[in-house]
Amino acid sequence: MSPKNAAITAVAGWVPEDKLTNQDLEKLVDTSDEWITSRTGIKERRILKGDNKGTSTLAINAVQALLEKANTKGEEIDLLICATSTPDMGFISTANIVCEAINSNAMSFDISAACSGFIYALEMASNFIKSGNYKKVVVVGADKMSSVMDYSDRNTCILFGDGAGAVLLEPSEEYGLMDAVLHSDGSGKDLLNVKRGSAYPLSLQHLAENEHFFHQDGKSVFKHAVTNMASAAASIMERNQLEAEDIAYLIPHQANLRIIDATAKRMKLDKDRVCINIEKYGNTTGATIPLVLWDFEKKFKKGDNLVFAAFGGGFTWGSLYLKWAYDSE
Repeated sequence: MSPKNAAITAVAGWVPEDKLTNQDLEKLVDTSDEWITSRTGIKERRILKGDNKGTSTLAINAVQALLEKANTKGEEIDLLICATSTPDMGFISTANIVCEAINSNAMSFDISAACSGFIYALEMASNFIKSGNYKKVVVVGADKMSSVMDYSDRNTCILFGDGAGAVLLEPSEEYGLMDAVLHSDGSGKDLLNVKRGSAYPLSLQHLAENEHFFHQDGKSVFKHAVTNMASAAASIMERNQLEAEDIAYLIPHQANLRIIDATAKRMKLDKDRVCINIEKYGNTTGATIPLVLWDFEKKFKKGDNLVFAAFGGGFTWGSLYLKWAYDSE
């Protein structure tokens, strides 16, 4: 008999030591701590420095911490999914590199869904477990956003940082991922993108025009994010007949404090039930939600109803309903 659900049984995170504060950015671009904080909620972000250190460095550290915490060996993992928009290379997958580091020959692959990547990956991992063929699955969200930032563009460089978070999923009859609402809309491709790939091969002109850096139409993306992230969270509540009082915590993607507030307001949740750490890390793209789980893990109780919500470039967006599986010590 196949298991009913996939439960999170352990969580870990890892961020680099080096910080890029709002005061540091004041020296790079025309901005201020007050301007950044009031519009985004961000005070600082972590930056991975060092030659040949990519997203895999972040992911490996997070996954190794996860395995140690769960008293699990790499050889025991059946599947590893890495949610990232900044892979180490075009070939091979970052997940493949992580598996090598943990001595695992498990099936592994990357998923690219921008800031929604982690919740996309959770839904995929859940269905692998439901098949009955996978018992221990690692999902890691990791991004080195500093690698695609133009630090002369004050509209984007203030938003992003580097980091990774990982969870272990195992079969459960009572706890785990209960439902998912996930969407995409490719018409958003011109509003938020990094033009690196087969349609935009690297060239001197490409480099001269800074096309290989992250670009976004901030106002348009904000409007889509506010509407869709809040609507997805409301939809998951309606589908599962959840009222605000039934939800222990909202676990939102950490892109902008105003987007988070709009989602919580739509759900009628008080601020003390919204998990926020954007002030410490900024937007780490695929890593934001697992880093929230890592930071707030001790608050969660067995049986708590958690709602995850995210919005990402592409566009991608969605919400998950998860029943927490354990009490943290």
